[in-house]
Amino acid sequence: MSRSAKGVSFSSSPVLAVKLPVWRSKLVLFFLFVAFFALLVRALWLQGMTTEFLQKQGASRYTRTLELPATRGKITDRNGEVLASSVPVKAIWAIPDDVLDASKEKLRELAGLLEMSEAELRKKLDSDRQFVYLRRQVEQDVADKVLALGIGGIETRKEYKRFYPEGEVMAHVVGFTNVEDIGQEGIELASQNNLAGKTGSRRVIKDRLGRIVEDIESIREPHDGKELTLSIDSKIQYIAYTHLKEALEKHKAKAGGAVVLDVRTGEVLALVNLPSFNPNERSVLTGAQLRNRVMTDTFEPGSTMKPFTVALALETGRVTPDTVIQTAPGSMTIGTATIHDAHKQGALTVAQVIQKSSNIGTVKMALQMPPQEMWEMFTTLGFGQQPKFGFPGAVAGRLRNFKTWRPIEQATMSYGHGISVSLIQIARAYMIFARNGDTIPLTFQKSAEMPAGHRVISEKTAQQMRLMLEAATEPGGTGTQARIAGYRVGGKTGTAHKLEHGRYVNKYVGDFVGFAPASNPRVIVAVMIDEPSSGGYYGGTVAGPVFSAITANVLRSLNVAPDTSVTNLIPDTSVQESM
Repeated sequence: MSRSAKGVSFSSSPVLAVKLPVWRSKLVLFFLFVAFFALLVRALWLQGMTTEFLQKQGASRYTRTLELPATRGKITDRNGEVLASSVPVKAIWAIPDDVLDASKEKLRELAGLLEMSEAELRKKLDSDRQFVYLRRQVEQDVADKVLALGIGGIETRKEYKRFYPEGEVMAHVVGFTNVEDIGQEGIELASQNNLAGKTGSRRVIKDRLGRIVEDIESIREPHDGKELTLSIDSKIQYIAYTHLKEALEKHKAKAGGAVVLDVRTGEVLALVNLPSFNPNERSVLTGAQLRNRVMTDTFEPGSTMKPFTVALALETGRVTPDTVIQTAPGSMTIGTATIHDAHKQGALTVAQVIQKSSNIGTVKMALQMPPQEMWEMFTTLGFGQQPKFGFPGAVAGRLRNFKTWRPIEQATMSYGHGISVSLIQIARAYMIFARNGDTIPLTFQKSAEMPAGHRVISEKTAQQMRLMLEAATEPGGTGTQARIAGYRVGGKTGTAHKLEHGRYVNKYVGDFVGFAPASNPRVIVAVMIDEPSSGGYYGGTVAGPVFSAITANVLRSLNVAPDTSVTNLIPDTSVQESM
């Protein structure tokens, strides 16, 4: 057989014969090459030019930066008693899309544990956000019950809740923080930067259910806040709070305040306001409860201003304690206005003007002096000036410039009308009598140093004024109800009409400011009763007894030795002060 008969040519096979045009196969090959080239270019673009962008986009879907909260610093009183501390709690948060997949029964249980209605819970979860807080500052046992439900998308986060052991007794001093642990009132606000510390952070990888699967790195370590030691003595604070509360209930007063100062260091040992509030439970608060009246409320101080006018007259040599001033007939007309004394007294020495609280006697001394001298005295004492106590909300009060004073205004300001002060301002001003003529700054932080004083009047004038103020609390004076068994005290009563809408109304503020022991003053105590409506309204009647009760207990608490052998108080024969 021939070789050609043994096989069939490939091209001549009808089965294998190519029926399509050659150009079509070349076109397919070309498109395959173009597609491959496009994929290559895209890969190079993704891998080279946009790597950083894509990595960030990917990381945003699985990496999280967790905040590591810093523990807020404790606040303690001068003896180490805790006034504010941070308790660890939990924040309950959710991934809405995952939680809504849970059964109705579990959602109902969750709402109950979070103390909200099921409708309120669903409203929070009906969100486009990937993260929502369901409830903040949840106790640990409640958080454990929430997690035990096993609902997908529910997680907890560690945070802190502030706790105030002294409750309403210390509320206006310590203040409180909000849910973000940021100070809102009092020392919590004033010392926010020191107390708060600095939060830390770390980066982690989480799965779609919010569970941490890998800890990548620590970005910043948290630094806890600093502990703060206040000048406040919690025992003295409780003493002041208790006696002020009793007085408000007795006299059915609208409000009241009291402050206790250490004469030697300028430390504030107690600051009390009523009405008060419980900083641990603030679901219902009113403006009246929140007001720190000792710092923020101003009032006309009335007769408690008279000692400063008399001290200036003594200091400038215009009078002596024995100078006689005629106050008869008990009234005095200046321009179209007439000034009155509560009681007609006749001729009085300067010392008796303070003891009897004579408006006429004080005005006659004031009108001997240029207005500028009085204004400079008052501003040096801090009246009309923004206080620098480092405490939020402290007000300056009102003291107009002497250039605008008319004679009647100079006259009324000399006995505490036409000028407004806060209780802590008037208490600090009495430092010049208790400290032999100088004054020092006040502080709310514990201090072991004796600050340098700024002299306002001479030591001689201060000692003369101390004797006069002591006489004001003795028989025949307006402040006999401020006396204390075993201790000599000095001080001055004050009563003033309240101003409403620019007019005086028949509402009163009664106050008393004094120091003890008079022989070597250790503390200054100021008390203010706002709108007493039962049992009188004069400062000697409503505020004097509170001063006596607070000061007596404070002196014993500080172990201050008695400075008199008198153990029984003489029955009250006080006179009412002129307003």
